[in-house]
This record gives sequence, C-alpha cells and structure tokens, in this order.
Amino acid sequence: MSAKAAAGTDGWELRKARRADLDALMGWFTERADVETWGGPEFRFPFTAQSFCEDMRWGQMESFCLSSPESALAAFGQIYLRDGRIHLARLVVNPRMRRLGVGSRLIERLMAAGRSIYRRDEYSLFVFRDNVAALRCYESLGFTISRYPADMPYADSCHFLVLPSQDER
Repeated sequence: MSAKAAAGTDGWELRKARRADLDALMGWFTERADVETWGGPEFRFPFTAQSFCEDMRWGQMESFCLSSPESALAAFGQIYLRDGRIHLARLVVNPRMRRLGVGSRLIERLMAAGRSIYRRDEYSLFVFRDNVAALRCYESLGFTISRYPADMPYADSCHFLVLPSQDER
C-alpha cells in the first residue's frame, strides 16, 4: 500500500507503522487501565519496549499510523483476517487529539487499507463495554453489536461488533 494511495485529500495520511513510531505510541499509555483498554488485560504494565512489541504482536499484524495534516502522529491501529472478516485491533487516538473525529478517520482509512490488502468488505472488532466513547464512534460508522465469538474470552466485559459487506447493508 503506497503512502500516496492512503493520503486523503484532507491532508490526513495512513501509512504503515514503523518501529520508530512505537516510542511515541508507548508514551500514550501512562496508566494500567489505559493500556488494558487498548491491548487487553494480558498486556503487561509497566511495559518495556520489548514487552510492548511482544504484547501488541508487532510484525504479526498489519500496523498503521494516521498522521495529521501537520504530520503529527494522530492514531494507530492494526488489522488482520479473523473468520473471513477484516478485523480492526488495538485502535488508539493520540490523547491530545481525542474528540476531534480522528477515530473515525482512522477506522475509515484502516477499512480502505484492509480492502486493498485482503480484498474483503466485511469488518469486525472488539470493544470493552465501558468504553462508551469508542462504542459510539464504531456505531456511528455502521458497526453493530453481534453475537460474541465462542472461542474468545471476556464475553462478560466486551462487545463484538460487525460491519457487514456493502451488499448486506
């Protein structure tokens, strides 16, 4: 995926994440609760650079950064295939840029990247039930709460959301 193809006409750009981006990303998580909301209860905290990479499965999933028109690191997310859908994971917005629509921009561009990479048009993600702001963002983009996968833990604390293919919407 080329940077040019991922740049929007609005100046926001989705690009493949680089190892150098992780220093800034790690700085966004100063509390255990924040990193657990993002990476799950098994994500180690406090973390080291090595444990952070291991726990986020660096190199095992497609990882992307969203840059603002001023080239600031605005958001991060990962995608992979799960049960035939493009699954969005570890989505986070720079704490200084929250409540500005950055999350929606990130998700829309990740979905486009996923279509390009995986040639699919159906999406899924998990969100903790108490993460109301994230849930509102996902629902505003058309995601709906779906039946929780039987093979996944945390059914009592997470929602599983799906965005069906264009044909099913």
